[in-house]
Amino acid sequence: MTRKEYNHCVDVFADGLYRFILKQIKDKDKANDIVQESFTKVWMKVDEISFAKSKSYLYTTAYHTMIDQIRRDERMTKLEAHHQQNETVHNNWSDLKDVLNEALEKLPAIQKSVILLRDYEGYSYAEIGQITGLSEAQVKVYIFRARMTLKQYISCLDTVLEDN
Repeated sequence: MTRKEYNHCVDVFADGLYRFILKQIKDKDKANDIVQESFTKVWMKVDEISFAKSKSYLYTTAYHTMIDQIRRDERMTKLEAHHQQNETVHNNWSDLKDVLNEALEKLPAIQKSVILLRDYEGYSYAEIGQITGLSEAQVKVYIFRARMTLKQYISCLDTVLEDN
């Protein structure tokens, strides 16, 4: 990939990549850091990556960087998370978007990732498999399960109201 192609890659993919990471981790600073680190990793291998595969490589790199960051954060805040689970949280829903975001947060990390890649970013099953390291069949299973969980959560208004 040439320098011009790399710069084009930054211009075209940075915003979508940032949105994807931000939806996952809900921290603007960490999302910026992960996106920046991902572009740095791409730059380090710019001679090995073809421009045609740059989007897939970039999202794969960002996904794995995000997972590493999450694991580091989990190790550092394990005790704090335990105390937070014992607290009662009351949610006030202002619209369906809030309900959907809350439902997404209840999904396991891998299901949330594949749903965001498929439904928010528009990746194909094969591309999601490349990004996450899963087989296409596994991707389809995770997406199906996630959609079923989201459907049950959203369609059951009683569940949403009980969480308030």
